[in-house]
Parts: sequence; structure tokens; C-alpha cells
Amino acid sequence: MSEVSTKKWYVVRAVSGQENKVKAYIETEISRLGMSDYVSQVLVPTEKVVQVRDGKKISKEKVYFPGYVMVEANLMGEIPHIIKSITGVIGFLGEVKGGNPVPLRTSEVNRMLGKVDELSITADNQNIPFNIGETIKVIDGPFNGFNGTIEKINEEKRKLEVMVKIFGRKTPLELSFMQVEKV
Repeated sequence: MSEVSTKKWYVVRAVSGQENKVKAYIETEISRLGMSDYVSQVLVPTEKVVQVRDGKKISKEKVYFPGYVMVEANLMGEIPHIIKSITGVIGFLGEVKGGNPVPLRTSEVNRMLGKVDELSITADNQNIPFNIGETIKVIDGPFNGFNGTIEKINEEKRKLEVMVKIFGRKTPLELSFMQVEKV
């Protein structure tokens, strides 16, 4: 029974836009085969995004790692094969052709699950490395490579509101401190 308890987090590559379907397929298949002891959680990392439509605020879940589904599992025996054969699954992340899936490091898992080490939070809170009006460069996410100007700084959430020129129009983006660097 001890083998069952050694679960690690793995990243499954899925067809982009079908992350939630893939999650449901994996869960259904695992429980149908009675393998729930080996796969404890299937997660699609999402964030809440508030959009304003017709003057109403609409809160939406947005997948922030499109094409990836996290699976906490003990990949024994048939498990990797079962997961790979599920509709919409492309394969495991970090696997060498024909090799074994590579588990995520604890620090990566914590970052994805939003549990940042408390040490780094306290160290970071003392100095906010950005100033309003400063020009920054986006280094992560869909707007990677764009430059922008800091409009607002939210210290608690460690987010910045940045004005970025996209196709000649100024567009506000909310980015975390980790997604930008000083120019």
C-alpha cells in the first residue's frame, strides 16, 4: 500500500481549449477502472478574470496554462498508458521519447497551486521593485516582448496594471511582478 502514497504531480499536455474536457475524461476513466488510489487529483490551473460587458462585471475562469492539465498521481504500471490514451491528451510533459514522465519539483507545484513560499513573500514585501510611470518589459505570457508603462501597483496581490501598445492601441494588462522586468 505504501507505493500508492508516493504520488507526484505531473503535467499532461492536452489539446488547447479542451483542458476541462480532458480533466473530466481522465477523472471518469480513472474511476471507471477503479484506479482512484493512484490518481488523486486532476487540476486545470485557472485564474478569475473580471471582464466588463455592457457595463456589467462578469467573472470568468481563465486557464492560465493553456494546453496543460496537472495530475497528481502515482504512475505505476498501466497508469501512464491509460492517461496517454485519453481523448485530447497529447502526452506527458518532460518525457524523453519513450522515457518516463518527469514529475514537477515541489517548488513548481506550489507556484502553480498558488502557495508561494512564505519566506519569499516576506522578503519581497519590503521593497516593491516598481514605480508608477516606469517603463517595463513583459517577459512572460501572451504579451511577452511588449513594453509598457506602469499605471497602478497592487502590493497585496503583487500585480501591476500596465498600459501596453498593441496594434497602435493602448491596452491595460494586469501582470504579476514576476511577468515583467525593468527596461
